Amino acid sequence: MTQQEFPSALKNILESYQAPDAFFSALLPAIGDFLQSDRCFLYLHNPQNDLGKVAFCWIRTPDVPTVYNEEWAAQPPTLVDDDPMFAAALRAEPSIFVEDVETADSKVLNREFEQKYFGHRALIHAHIRQDGQLWGILQPCIFGHPRIWTEYERGVINNLVQRITPLTVDYVKSAFD
Repeated sequence: MTQQEFPSALKNILESYQAPDAFFSALLPAIGDFLQSDRCFLYLHNPQNDLGKVAFCWIRTPDVPTVYNEEWAAQPPTLVDDDPMFAAALRAEPSIFVEDVETADSKVLNREFEQKYFGHRALIHAHIRQDGQLWGILQPCIFGHPRIWTEYERGVINNLVQRITPLTVDYVKSAFD
């Protein structure tokens, strides 16, 4: 997919914003609008010390729960066992497009874990990886009903992840310089 194939709002952000805080703050609502999602957040991960945080979160309406934590925190020791999608991200598997949390294969996700911590019904678990390491997860999601992700949407998200990977890696590294 070429840059011209990105929806115009995403293309404009990719071309216009340079500072990471402004870039990600503008990008998440544009992703939310493009996918008509209810929430979109960016989880950042430092692979050197297994610290993570959700630094950016956009919600469509105030009744959608926000996922956000300002401070870097250690991963819970059971996270890989409790969350198959996080384990897949660490193993460098492709991003995961879940159309219905209620009917997804238990090898793909832990329904109880998703319901307890996130509450969404459909989601994209987009893995931001570089040099065999996980640096982040972009997660747009839908509440209340399933959602079929089109091939075009999948292509846009996969290409978008490739485009934002260098900035994500630099952002995480700069937090620990």
